[in-house]
Amino acid sequence: MNNVFQKGQSIFNKYVGFFFLTVFFLWIKTYIVQLTQFDLGIENSLQKFLLFINPLGSALLFLGLSFFLKGRKKYIGLIVIDFLLSILLYANIIFYRFFNDFITLPTLTQTQNFGDVSGSVTSLLKPYDFLFFIDIIILAALLVLRFVKIDANDMNRGKVAALFSMALAISSANLALAETDRPQLLTRGFDRNYIVKYLGMYNYTIYDAVQSTKASAQRVMASSDDITEVVNYTKSNYAKPNPAYFGAGKGMNVIYLHLESMQNFLINYKLNGEEVTPFLNSLTKDQNTLYFDNFFHQTGQGKTSDAEFMLENSLYGLPQGSAYTTKGLNTYEAAPAILGQQGYTSAVFHGNSGSFWNRNEIYKSFGFNKFFDSNYYQIDSKDLAEYGLMDKPFYEQSIPLLESLPEPFYTKFITVSNHYPYPINEEDATIAPGTTGDKSVDGYFQTARYADEALKQFFDYLKKSGLYDHSIIVMYGDHYGISENHNKAMAQVMGKEITPFENSGLQRVPLFIRVPGMEGGVNHEYGGQIDLLPTLLHLLGTDTKEYVQFGTDLLSKQHDDVVPFRNGGFVSSTITSIDGKFYDSKTGMKLDKAKTEEAKKDQKIVEYKLKLSDKVVNGDLLRFYKPETFIPVDRSKYNYNPTTDVEPNK
Repeated sequence: MNNVFQKGQSIFNKYVGFFFLTVFFLWIKTYIVQLTQFDLGIENSLQKFLLFINPLGSALLFLGLSFFLKGRKKYIGLIVIDFLLSILLYANIIFYRFFNDFITLPTLTQTQNFGDVSGSVTSLLKPYDFLFFIDIIILAALLVLRFVKIDANDMNRGKVAALFSMALAISSANLALAETDRPQLLTRGFDRNYIVKYLGMYNYTIYDAVQSTKASAQRVMASSDDITEVVNYTKSNYAKPNPAYFGAGKGMNVIYLHLESMQNFLINYKLNGEEVTPFLNSLTKDQNTLYFDNFFHQTGQGKTSDAEFMLENSLYGLPQGSAYTTKGLNTYEAAPAILGQQGYTSAVFHGNSGSFWNRNEIYKSFGFNKFFDSNYYQIDSKDLAEYGLMDKPFYEQSIPLLESLPEPFYTKFITVSNHYPYPINEEDATIAPGTTGDKSVDGYFQTARYADEALKQFFDYLKKSGLYDHSIIVMYGDHYGISENHNKAMAQVMGKEITPFENSGLQRVPLFIRVPGMEGGVNHEYGGQIDLLPTLLHLLGTDTKEYVQFGTDLLSKQHDDVVPFRNGGFVSSTITSIDGKFYDSKTGMKLDKAKTEEAKKDQKIVEYKLKLSDKVVNGDLLRFYKPETFIPVDRSKYNYNPTTDVEPNK
């Protein structure tokens, strides 16, 4: 036994032995993390093998960089590289727990948001998380306790070259096998889940860096010729307005009410026999309100900011990061600018810092006249949610700000109370929590009820002030509230297993459009956030034909009911596309071979549409396109610092 111990010790006294021990630890740790912490949808033996093998090539490649250091520094370099890779891995674990997604390079530029989300991060930590760094502790202990003696000899260049060749060979074989199971893996990289599943976390990071760099370079390389293909596409897919609705709200004010994290399953849902959202439920029966029950969020990593981006521009959010933070200086044909040139005053109300999601910059590019951020609100600690002022005091304090605006106005109120992880003070809760045992899911019903009550109070003001009678009111859910990480609890809520098909259906969010004098009712048309701008403009009597918009009017008889998702999937009234598989949207059954071939045509159109939109945003192509009826926004004319016309409360 002692001989075995001495032999093992002698192996690790050589740097190459210590190196391969480190590689083994990182490889197995990464495999376990990918298997247990991420829901990658492993379906067959090849995918299981790829998940096991894909961290090996990366571990050899990155840790192999330590061989370029001399003498004792190799050991320090090796552990530092291992530690950095472990930090990257753990950061993705935390990010995935919150967003059900992986970190991209652009998300790292969103540092102005970090302070605001810190409260949510602590709720994501698990008691066992220290185990993700246990290998580094062991390796450091081996050195500190001198179980391993320092080997100052350097490996010759030939052996180092052989090591890197082996790492690249493993990674290349990994990619070749992945391509057999998922053809065009790297060229159809809408879904980050696929890249991690097939190539591993570290290779995904390299892929993401390359994609992000290419996207950043697109603006430099873009020319006026690039917009032609886009304009031709959007004009050919233009949906004529429905005469029954066109101009129904002409000259009226516009009030957008942003329903944070509100999913559509809450509408008419009863918890222990009690309605969760009684006020929103009542609007489904309002004679002047259209309620869309097949309306989907289409957000990506930008979440709330993606929802805003789509409703203001009818352009898709980006595949990586948030356009709000990376494309704030672009040229846009946004709703505030379009309506501003028709005499509207535009404003956003938000009880949080103006820098969150870079709003205080990108709103200038959109042409918003006013941005009432937290500087304009009296914020008491008892009224503060994790992301700003709670809804009831927010609406209450917004009233004098709203009354300062000349009519007609185009406004948006961004609420925050119904936000993950859904904390609420006992005195503010008017409904009992859920009983699933999942703290976030159970609290979600209480914060949703609070948001519903706040909404009713604001409606009461609108009715009393008279604004209710000459304003279009649009209420929309921005994104899901409960992610796939909580499917076990959601199965109890919904009373059925949450399959991939059922989860796709849970991406429905509420959409209510109230226009005084217009006939309301429940509308079953399939649509998404990309369709809001053309729908609103047509209600206001503004034709959208000359604008570059990727959505179509929900009320048009020519409306395209295929709703693309940012990961490349889609849903329509007949087909649901999830991870390359196609289902009947009504039954949830997989399509037969003939119908699958038809569905693939829709899939190609969806991918083409997303690609064109990304070209517009990454290339800043709207700087080359000027509709006759539109004057480009001059950012220098907008300043959101508190002014003398409306004094801040600070």
